[in-house]
Amino acid sequence: MDAAVVHCTEGIDIWQWASNDQGSEPDVVMACCGDTPTLEILAAVSILRQHLPDLKIRVINVVDLMKLQPQTEHPHGLSETDYDSLFTKDKHIIFGFHGYPWLVHRLTYRRTNRNLHVRGYKEEGTITTAFDIRVQNDLDRFIWCKTWWIACHSWAPRATYLKQQMQDKLIEHKHYIVQHGQDLPEIRNWKWGQSATPECETAGGKDTCPGTKVAADHRE
Repeated sequence: MDAAVVHCTEGIDIWQWASNDQGSEPDVVMACCGDTPTLEILAAVSILRQHLPDLKIRVINVVDLMKLQPQTEHPHGLSETDYDSLFTKDKHIIFGFHGYPWLVHRLTYRRTNRNLHVRGYKEEGTITTAFDIRVQNDLDRFIWCKTWWIACHSWAPRATYLKQQMQDKLIEHKHYIVQHGQDLPEIRNWKWGQSATPECETAGGKDTCPGTKVAADHRE
C-alpha cells in the first residue's frame, strides 16, 4: 500500500517488479493507463518474458495523464529530460489506454520519441464476455504481443512462432466462449507471476491442455 501511495502521488513511474531492463537500455517500453489495459499489458509482458527471456522490457504505468504533456504546457507535465529517461528517445513504446487512443497522441506529439503505438477504446462491443470486449477493441494480451512483433522488426525473426501462437489463442478463445459462455480459465484466473499461456500437461496419460478439448469439440 505504501508503494501504491507513492506511485499514485508521482502520477507515472517504472514498475521495476514487472520490468527486466535494470542496468541496460530496454528493447521495448510497455506502457499502460487504466485498469483493464494495465491488466492486459502485464499479461502480455508475462508472455513475452516467458517466451523471449532475452528481451529487455520496461513497464511504465501512468496514473496522471497530464504527465505525458511537456512541463511548459501543464504544471504536472514532465520535462523533456524526465520524459526521455522514462520512455527513451528512440525505443518503440506500446501503449494501452482505457480511452480513445488519439488522446495519448495529442498529449505526446511534441516529444522526441515518435515510435508510439497506442491502442484504446474503438467503440466496439456487444453482449459477450469481459475478455471478448477487450479482443473486439484490440486491447487484449494477444494483440499486444502481435503489436510488439510488428513494431520491433529486429526481433521479428525470433518471434515468428510466438506471433502464430497468439493468433491461435485468439481462435481458441472464440471457440471457447461460444461453447462455454465464459472466458478461458487461464484468462479468468490469471495473476502476475503465473504463465499467461500455460503449456499442455499430461496427467495419467490424458492431455489436459484447455485448447485440445476445445479444438476437438469444434471438429465434432
